[in-house]
Amino acid sequence: MHRVQPRIGSIPEAPPFVRRGSRVFATVLLSCCLGLAACGGDGGAESSSPASVEPEADLDLSVEMDPSSEDAPGVRRIPIATPKGEFEVWTRQVGEHPTIKVLLLHGGPGMTHEAFENFDHFLPQEGIEYYYYDQLGSHFSDQPDDDSLWQIDRFVDEVEQVRTALGLTKNNFYLYGQSWGALLALEYALAHPDQLKGLVLSNMMASIPAYNRYADEVLAKGLDPDALAKIRAFEAAEDFENPSYHELVQEHFYTRHLLRMPLAEWPDAVTRTLVNANLGVYVLMQGPSEFGASGRLEFWDRTEDLPSVQPPTLVIGAAHDTMDPEHLRWMAEQIPNGRYHHCPDGSHLANWDDSEVYFEGLIAFLKDVDAGRF
Repeated sequence: MHRVQPRIGSIPEAPPFVRRGSRVFATVLLSCCLGLAACGGDGGAESSSPASVEPEADLDLSVEMDPSSEDAPGVRRIPIATPKGEFEVWTRQVGEHPTIKVLLLHGGPGMTHEAFENFDHFLPQEGIEYYYYDQLGSHFSDQPDDDSLWQIDRFVDEVEQVRTALGLTKNNFYLYGQSWGALLALEYALAHPDQLKGLVLSNMMASIPAYNRYADEVLAKGLDPDALAKIRAFEAAEDFENPSYHELVQEHFYTRHLLRMPLAEWPDAVTRTLVNANLGVYVLMQGPSEFGASGRLEFWDRTEDLPSVQPPTLVIGAAHDTMDPEHLRWMAEQIPNGRYHHCPDGSHLANWDDSEVYFEGLIAFLKDVDAGRF
């Protein structure tokens, strides 16, 4: 087996293949974690923290200071067969329930399970069983330096291997995905429709070209014109590492559409997700700009396949998201057993900035499907 050790620690040094594809918001958030003044701005008038967010209520998920260890409670490292050999991915089970078991697919690609840590504030008291999971190339899982591995079909096969290893079945298996994770969850549902009891697609449009149009025609036009002109100039010059570009994007975009809080107040779990991201995978598939995708995912489009999605499906959108909430509402209408849930105060990370509404809809869906009410 080709074993690649995961990075451990709150602020790891990125390996060489990650440094080759550095990302702007990882740089910004790393600075924030180190307490640099660049992250101390107020983030704009719309970036005040909604009441449902508890930025100081971070969870103690250290699991004896090494949550990557196989000896930690609930943790399993699962062997994954790939065209380039066998690697391992990290999972951690929380709770037990015979008929509601939710596998969480994080965003990115190349982000981490840490963005979901506030699930621990909502799901355990409902008795719901769920699984944190770092996809291959991410954080506690192996990180092979081979660009050929970062393909949608291979990720879908990985999810199927994880499902099998965890013993999840049609009688209990709910697949949840957020952002890239929702794209992956949709692909899995189309490839393995008979394995799912329920599907959750959060904060992800069914078409990257449609997402790019929304970013260009709606989100960009909502920015300060002078700031937008400067951002566009940096992008035209492909000067994505310029500190001025970083500051413009963080002030005018992140705190309005990624997480509606001042950067200095972002929950530790979110900053760790960005600091621990595998930026090489992210840039390869998403591209270097936050104003649209230009990587391997650039032409991905499953809009015509939505009527073929078989399991009961919840689509979650948010008013201030990078993803068009009306497109997400339309997605739910196209899916035969679809339901839309809207977060009026949320952004791309609506599980954090509109958490009460977000989890109310998620929990209701899981319980409705389980009780046969959907």
